[in-house]
Amino acid sequence: MTISKKRMAELLKTDKFPRSAKYDPQWVLEGWMGPNALWLTEWLCEKMELKPGMRVLDMGCGKALSSIFLAREFGVQVWANDLWISATENWQRIRQAGLEKQVFPIYAEAHALPYAEGFFDAIVSMDSYQYYGTDDIYLNYFHKFVRPGGQIGVVVAGLARDFDGDVPEHLIHRPDGGAFWQPECWCFHTAAWWRNHWAHTGLVDVAVADVMPDGVNLWIKYERACDEAGTLIFPSEVPVLEADGGKYLALVRMVARRRVSSAA
Repeated sequence: MTISKKRMAELLKTDKFPRSAKYDPQWVLEGWMGPNALWLTEWLCEKMELKPGMRVLDMGCGKALSSIFLAREFGVQVWANDLWISATENWQRIRQAGLEKQVFPIYAEAHALPYAEGFFDAIVSMDSYQYYGTDDIYLNYFHKFVRPGGQIGVVVAGLARDFDGDVPEHLIHRPDGGAFWQPECWCFHTAAWWRNHWAHTGLVDVAVADVMPDGVNLWIKYERACDEAGTLIFPSEVPVLEADGGKYLALVRMVARRRVSSAA
């Protein structure tokens, strides 16, 4: 890190997420894997009912920042599941947080989850579900791991509204000549799309499908902070996010409950 802790804290300062503000800014900046995982988790949990002792699956947990946050803030047990970050690396991070008895790192692919059906009280996912959950039949598989009546909540990178024709030019090319809109970005959808995608299955009752207010600016804020701190793995997306200004890009939240009638 080339900047002071005071500067890090200044870069991350926002009144929108008071729980997240309690965490070491260096730890938060070093946890970069997209939008701020703590902010996404805190926003999601505003619409979820988490109680001490609950078993929670954190799908696509990245560097387990969201898992540690959930355990500390809500007293839940968390299975921190990721494919890109090894369980060993996350276990080191969990031990440093002193949460060995609450957070359990798992290395598993989204279509080969090693859990008993109905085991979890809740499932959450931050900036991950869009990469596998757009499949028409994935929820039929995924929802079985939460108990009947249990909660499923996700935050995904998505769209505030659909494109009027082709992909807008400002989303195609970054100023450095690289491409922002890759083929995998077609997994970005609106809140209305996600609501329908889940609701028409009859497997869950959707309670929330909305867009984070000022979400793109908060995405920019975190990206800039990580850029200044030198923790970005890839070139900054700030120029593209600024050019879009929230016209299309968005952070989308979905919360639902598994229908009791969907029990196997």
